[in-house]
Amino acid sequence: MTTPPPLLSALAEQATAVAHTRPSASSCPCGATVTLADRPDATVVQHAGTVAKAHAPDTDPAELAARLEAAARLPGVLLPPLGAEPAGLHGRLVTFWPYGRPVDPADPGAAPWEDAAVLLARLHRSTVPGRPLPPMRGPVKAARAVARLRAAAPHPATGPVLRAWAGLPAWARGEAPLPGAAVLCHGDLHLGQLVRHPAPDGPWLLIDVDDLGPGIPAWDLARPAAWYACGLLPPEDWTRFLAAYRSAAGPAVPPDGDPWPALDVPARALTVQTAARAVTKALTRQRPLDEVEQALVDACARMARLPRS
Repeated sequence: MTTPPPLLSALAEQATAVAHTRPSASSCPCGATVTLADRPDATVVQHAGTVAKAHAPDTDPAELAARLEAAARLPGVLLPPLGAEPAGLHGRLVTFWPYGRPVDPADPGAAPWEDAAVLLARLHRSTVPGRPLPPMRGPVKAARAVARLRAAAPHPATGPVLRAWAGLPAWARGEAPLPGAAVLCHGDLHLGQLVRHPAPDGPWLLIDVDDLGPGIPAWDLARPAAWYACGLLPPEDWTRFLAAYRSAAGPAVPPDGDPWPALDVPARALTVQTAARAVTKALTRQRPLDEVEQALVDACARMARLPRS
């Protein structure tokens, strides 16, 4: 599914218009507007140093505005938006951002794991005055991925994924309040959520506030933890990430000792979410699972044989 042409065209026009109001407009090369992402839940375009994002159709305007305000109040951790309120465009909420250079997927050895960990630790220790934030949306997004898998055509991998999901506690499935004291969380941490700003060599910052809110900080460590547990992230990268988070006094795990009592349930939930998305995507494209996707499904099969969390 791709964005309807009228929305994509109008979004490009908006990005260009906002770019031309910025202080750097006099040096704008005015090249073509580039589409950075085009998914049902987000369409993102770039014109010179300005990015416009059309959020998911069901995005709540008050919740998004609160999250924008939080991003503006945490410079040095979150990329600040260009504007305090979302705009409306073809029935979608749109926000504007300065362009930042993303992580290069072709150079995994240069992945900024330490920078990501330090930013998370700083985020988790932050308090943001202003409008109350809605809860972190990580478990809700995992539940939606599983719901889409249930609604898809039958597949041999569906059973192991759903059995692993059933073994998670209700809060990890988005069916009960999050336990424990909540801290400010990103909600969807992966390397695609990091950019350098100012581009190309400024400091790393976190982007994408759609899931930002109070929650369990271990959820933000869960994706790299899951990748490590599935054999998809080298042990040395996981060690770098965890050590940097602990050195920055991140509250998600104890300062020393075994981190897995805190990480186990979130890591299982992210494994299921990622596997569910992978199987659904393979069904949509009518192709077999690739090696990485099969590793995620195999991990779900192992999880399903473990005692319920």
